[in-house]
Amino acid sequence: MDKITNALGRAGNYLATMGISDFIDIIIVAYLIYRIIWFIRKSSFINLAKGLILVLVALWASEFFGLIMLSYILRKTVELGVIALVILFQPELRRLLERMGSTLNTNIGGSSTDMTRAISEVAQACGDMAATNTGALLVFERKVSLLPVVGTGSVVNADTNAELIKNLFFKNAPLHDGAVIMRDARIEAAGCVLPLSKNQNLSRDLGTRHRAGLGVSEESDAIAVIVSEERGDISAAIDGQLKRHLSPGQLAAFLTKELIHEEKKDDKAGLWKEIKNFFQTNDDDSEDAHETKSE
Repeated sequence: MDKITNALGRAGNYLATMGISDFIDIIIVAYLIYRIIWFIRKSSFINLAKGLILVLVALWASEFFGLIMLSYILRKTVELGVIALVILFQPELRRLLERMGSTLNTNIGGSSTDMTRAISEVAQACGDMAATNTGALLVFERKVSLLPVVGTGSVVNADTNAELIKNLFFKNAPLHDGAVIMRDARIEAAGCVLPLSKNQNLSRDLGTRHRAGLGVSEESDAIAVIVSEERGDISAAIDGQLKRHLSPGQLAAFLTKELIHEEKKDDKAGLWKEIKNFFQTNDDDSEDAHETKSE
């Protein structure tokens, strides 16, 4: 009982010496730990996390019982494990650093007037293609450069026009299978190859276009617009999440909000937003994705 009383007394003395900065520090660290645990539970890294916890427990036990050789081996394993984690999570870390750096980029794109006209043309083209079940995939570049993706296709460098977009995705057109990259309210390139989503929770029925749209939105801050060839549905992918069953008007409103209105806001919390997004997955939208059939 005396030990418990002494421990409570020391804890009370410690709390009495804490300042506001200490409480803020504890809250931030606790939240980050919570988000890391949530991220691991909602992703495919749960088995990896269990293995790491097992190694750490074994390391503690070996040092507690004085197992010198085993403790030495486990310490070296942990040291090498840090490097291994950096390699395993290289795509995620690279995406986080790119987005953090992109918050310093103030040259986002064309004027609001040009972007408004481009959004209107894209929405009209997507509505027409959805009516004729013409598959399409358009990507709006934002702060993170898509230059490597542009290099996989053919440069167009043309004003955004609904008829041109429909011609690019016409079934017999040579570039209809790839993606169109939009930059500065203009059509930069067509026939581009996009990375497929690495999300293991996506339905197997999800088509390649939707997986590619989700993939580019996971690896950058780009917005992908997808028109389903089978169902004629219009979808939009942003931050690894899929928004489905959009009408041309809803698509235009969504793009206007994300490409014009959001860029006008003061982005003081941009760095925190990117760190928060790093720990988020698209489980909420993956259920909707189950309904989409293969393209």
